[in-house]
Amino acid sequence: MIKEDLSRFFQIYKIEKKSSNFNVIKYSFHPRFSCIAIYRASKYLHIKRMRLLSRFLQLLNTIVFSVEISMDTDIAGGLFIPHSFGIVIGASKIGKNATIYQGVTLGAKNLDVPFSHVNRPVIGDNVTIASGAKVLGGITVGNNVTIAANSVVIKDFEDNCVIGGIPANVLKVKEVNA
Repeated sequence: MIKEDLSRFFQIYKIEKKSSNFNVIKYSFHPRFSCIAIYRASKYLHIKRMRLLSRFLQLLNTIVFSVEISMDTDIAGGLFIPHSFGIVIGASKIGKNATIYQGVTLGAKNLDVPFSHVNRPVIGDNVTIASGAKVLGGITVGNNVTIAANSVVIKDFEDNCVIGGIPANVLKVKEVNA
């Protein structure tokens, strides 16, 4: 999945290079990609039951980039975080090609320790979550959705729309290109 993240990074920054292993290592140190690379490494170690090292990388991400990502969150490839500071990701699932800006919180409405997927949001593919938005509870946000800055999303939303407000409502339905 890190190669999918890197491919999307190359596409956004218009870098004309292939996702070779060398480029994965080289661009893993880019400030807008490092937090994703660290998350992917931490998740890999978590799956391989190397929990202490996984937790160390998780802590590193929190200290250096101010990004807290739960190891219980399933994040598909193509994740892009343009500005990392102040992000909390405790969703159940995030689809491919998500863009998450600074100050975003994805998680439960109430204290949820230990992590329960029932209390966490599911985010679809190609979703952009703008600065300061909060997506809370066991809800589903569909594919191709844009969540406006500082919105509070506490109910389900279908595909292909722009949502915003407190609480969030549909602001615009996106045209689907056939």
